[in-house]
Amino acid sequence: MNKIFIQFLVICSFMLYAKENIKIVDKPIEFGVKRIVMTKEYIKTHYGKRVKDIKIVPRIIVLHWTAELDLKKSFNRLNPEKLLSDRKYIAKASNLNVSAHFLVARNGTIYRLMPENWMARHVIGLNYSSIGIENVGGKDNKIEDLTYAQLKSNIYLIRYLKHKYPTIKYLIGHYEYRDMQRTSLWLEKDKSYRTIKADPGIKFMKMVRESVKDLHLQKAPK
Repeated sequence: MNKIFIQFLVICSFMLYAKENIKIVDKPIEFGVKRIVMTKEYIKTHYGKRVKDIKIVPRIIVLHWTAELDLKKSFNRLNPEKLLSDRKYIAKASNLNVSAHFLVARNGTIYRLMPENWMARHVIGLNYSSIGIENVGGKDNKIEDLTYAQLKSNIYLIRYLKHKYPTIKYLIGHYEYRDMQRTSLWLEKDKSYRTIKADPGIKFMKMVRESVKDLHLQKAPK
């Protein structure tokens, strides 16, 4: 990607932060007593912490894709409190369903799925300090097909979250999460519980980072 286009993206990101076109729409997933109890148990088992509530102090933003091109299907996978039956590998770790704080449609619409300061199960080892942003796309978990509208919305969301939570210091793609084992934020107790991820794509992460570099958010250490 040439430097002129990257500079254009940076300019756009500042304009978007003025809230001219992008809005956050609340679309809550099921997060009742049962899911809260399962989340507390997950924290106890995997992070060694006994907690009274599931509030977190956000320190990381993690970008994802859903590996699904349909918004409704993407939402329906995150909505149930209990993990769906086709997720057998991660079910060994917990029946708590995966979730994320935000879901970005292909047209750029941002949906807030749950409170930003509650723990979501979206990234191994880092859930207790991270906010997850899912993007509808990534067909077959291989194709880098996220849209320009999603790029703009992710830039907006990152700026919104950093402004609201100054504690946020890191911005990573899901595919980079294992590099965070080198930091004090990594908490996973089960050394066998790891996955290999590709989302949200290397090119997408590069464009996002170029557009928010003024925020000085750190990458996962190599």
